[in-house]
Amino acid sequence: MFMQDTIEKVKEYWNSRPCNIKHSPSPIGTKQYFDEVEARKYFVEPHIPIFTDFSRWRGKKVLEIGCGIGTDTISFAREGAEVTAVELSEKSLALAKTRAKVYNLESKIKFYLGNAEQLSKFVPVEPYDLIYSFGVIHHTPNPEKIMEEIKKYAKAGTVVKIMVYHKYSFKVLWILFSFGKGAFWKINGLVVRYSEAKEHSPVTYTYSKKEAKELMKGFKITDMSVEHIFPYKISDYIKYKYTKVWYFRFLPKSFFRQLERHFGWHLLITAVGRE
Repeated sequence: MFMQDTIEKVKEYWNSRPCNIKHSPSPIGTKQYFDEVEARKYFVEPHIPIFTDFSRWRGKKVLEIGCGIGTDTISFAREGAEVTAVELSEKSLALAKTRAKVYNLESKIKFYLGNAEQLSKFVPVEPYDLIYSFGVIHHTPNPEKIMEEIKKYAKAGTVVKIMVYHKYSFKVLWILFSFGKGAFWKINGLVVRYSEAKEHSPVTYTYSKKEAKELMKGFKITDMSVEHIFPYKISDYIKYKYTKVWYFRFLPKSFFRQLERHFGWHLLITAVGRE
């Protein structure tokens, strides 16, 4: 459904508001700002450090597809990984580079600006121990092209960790009834419009587990799980307050976790390269 959208539209969208740029009220580019962005990101999405297992990659080569403003990039580098970070948005990449400088980690990270659908045209092809992409591939017009490019950097045993949006999630249901009045036949367009904090993302795909397996064709999937339901009132959250929506407020934590594991927005895939 996105074949007519150009990558330039995607770039313009993320340049206009890089992901997580408003996670802190402090002056952008300061250490306090980056510290607060990281703390907020991992507070709201605590499954990320578990999924990545940053310390596991000490002394290893990590290729990150879509580094954004560099939160996970810095976490990998801080733990001793040698990171190659790729980003489409110039504004996001500039902030990621500033972040590396602020934390004195410039020597641990190589940054590349470009379209990951054409990765091998601008990033030297060599094997990596981990190829990582969190919440990125579903925003490109042709995700399968990125996956084909990734194969060029994978050796036997290379770990591939990817997050894409989950089709059968509470978020999709919330979008459907909050903005679509239950008009399920309009759901693809509704998800594109309302999937992100800033409306009208040019491209947003969602995946069932079956579709995710097809996306990962050529790799051996070792784990697939679902995480993340956002429980907070958006009107308070943008003011840096964490007030749960009424229908989540009284749910037992164990029941909420079960909901997340079945109907979370993040479909987490771990795979390995084949011989």
